[in-house]
This record gives sequence, C-alpha cells and structure tokens, in this order.
Amino acid sequence: MSTNSPYKSHGGFGRLFNALSYSAKGLKAAFRHEAAFRQELLLAVVLVPAAFWVGRDALQVLLLIGVVVFVLIVELLNSALEAVADAVTLEHHPLIGRAKDLGSAAVLLALLFGAAVWLACLYLRFF
Repeated sequence: MSTNSPYKSHGGFGRLFNALSYSAKGLKAAFRHEAAFRQELLLAVVLVPAAFWVGRDALQVLLLIGVVVFVLIVELLNSALEAVADAVTLEHHPLIGRAKDLGSAAVLLALLFGAAVWLACLYLRFF
C-alpha cells in the first residue's frame, strides 16, 4: 500500500499555479459561506487604510496591518476546521464540539490581541 497521496503535486510552475488557484477558491468560499469572515474583512477594509494614519512609523503600520491579517488567517483556519468537522458528522459529538470551541477561542484571542495592539498604537498616537 502506497503512502503517497495521488493529490500531492510534483512541483514546478504548475504546482505554483494550482496553489494560487486553490487559495483563491478558499478565499472565495470563505467570503461566500462565512459571515464572520465577511465581517472581519469589512473591518480590514476600514482598518488597513487607517493603519497608515494611526501608525507613527513603518513598523507600527506593519504591526497594525499584521494583526488585522492575523485575525483573518485565524478565522480562515477556524472555518476550515468547522467545515471538516461538519463533513465528518452534523450530529453532536463531544470531541467535534470541543474542536469547534477551540477554534472559536483562537479567533477570540486573535481579536483581543488585535484590539490590544490597535489600542496601544492609538494611545501612542494621540496621548
């Protein structure tokens, strides 16, 4: 029995093109099916331009944008975990429930961290 997945790519530019295509499909799916991702993306549309005004230097601007992107990444991972869990079963299972709760907790921590960074930079900018 072979342990190699028939779905794994073999490298080259074709692999890069496929990876970009899969990533675009993932972003499109998140936008279409995940309300939380759409809300956080709307927040990003506001916060990314604001980062250039709030940040006092390039490092702060990068940090402000970075935490916004970090929240989006964690939300994507949480959504992926939930999709896999729902594909396994839609019935209540304590371990699947725990996995979903852990993913949700990760999003909460990312949001709290992002809020703390933004508040700290706003404080430095205006006080």
